[in-house]
Amino acid sequence: MKIKDSVALVTGANRGLGRAFAAALLAGGARKVYAAARDPASVTLAGVTPVQLDVTNAQQAAALARELGDVSLLINNAGILRGTGLLEAGSVEAARAEMETHFFGPLQLSQAFAPVLARNGGGAILNILSVLSWISMPGVSTYCASKAAEWSLTNGLRNELRAQGTQVVGLHVGYMDTDMVRGVDAAKSAPEDVVRQAFAVLESGGYEVLADEISRQVRQGLSAEPAVYAGS
Repeated sequence: MKIKDSVALVTGANRGLGRAFAAALLAGGARKVYAAARDPASVTLAGVTPVQLDVTNAQQAAALARELGDVSLLINNAGILRGTGLLEAGSVEAARAEMETHFFGPLQLSQAFAPVLARNGGGAILNILSVLSWISMPGVSTYCASKAAEWSLTNGLRNELRAQGTQVVGLHVGYMDTDMVRGVDAAKSAPEDVVRQAFAVLESGGYEVLADEISRQVRQGLSAEPAVYAGS
């Protein structure tokens, strides 16, 4: 997948990592960048085409796919964080909201745009995952569950879209310098560096981005004994 001359749709493109993706696509020579947000007026990056999209709305996803027939790269970036443990009050509602955004949203968009990508030579789907796809942490375990589901979704899409030549990539990263974790006191990756690594993997034909040291360590620890996901 080449960034130059691509036509990309980035969800959650009004801020943070999504905005960084949109900016890097423009700088990399993308022919067109559709920047999706619930409120398109919140997209202020010059050079992109703002579009309205609530990723949890299947009808909107289907309508957008009918409208944007030139897309060759779908970046499922939109995300939320409720900050809820599994046994806390409100955890079921939080889990449902996070699953709608991180699992059902990308699933619906992938279903809607798969035929579009096929018509445009195969293209690619990039799903923004997390190091928390593999481990669970207290206080955010509903979020972790939704990201684990999205990782499985990414692997399933890769298998099912291989025949039409669509590349499917999962991006894992720990803390990034974005609004979502503004209150967390920890080392954070720059969104621009995460985007650079993601595009390098896309252009090399790869399937997985490990964008920081913690993601690489946790990935390696999946086969350790005890496994990293077992906790301590």
